[in-house]
Amino acid sequence: MADPNQYPSSSRTPLDQKVMAMRVVTMPKDTNPYNTIFGGIILSYIDQAGFVEARRHGDLDWVTAAIDKVVFHAPVFVGDIVTLTTCTTRFGRTSIDVQVEVEAERFRTHEVVHVTSATLTMVGMRDGKPFPFRECPTQCPTDRGQQQ
Repeated sequence: MADPNQYPSSSRTPLDQKVMAMRVVTMPKDTNPYNTIFGGIILSYIDQAGFVEARRHGDLDWVTAAIDKVVFHAPVFVGDIVTLTTCTTRFGRTSIDVQVEVEAERFRTHEVVHVTSATLTMVGMRDGKPFPFRECPTQCPTDRGQQQ
């Protein structure tokens, strides 16, 4: 497995930009009785994407403390490609807020539709306790004006 530290930091996406956290192809096993993808599957993807974004800010044990209101604006169908993009919107002492946007590219038409968005509060933990950012490893942001 490649060592992520071998790459210069300039090759990494800046922490204040939206990045693609994950992309998945939806499968028949994930459908509900209405032949659309079960909402809980999408919520699981949102949680995973939040974790992926949080890991960019430090080698901590990241846990989801909260997910704000999630409203589904469009269904997701079998074969759609679901893309989740993330951006950190707030830095607290031991937590961050991560904005997750969910889009689906339709299987046959390639039309891209907005499915939902959510804000997650992720808490960085160490030894089972919230861990302050100012003490976390060097890859944590220390020069961000948003940090509190």
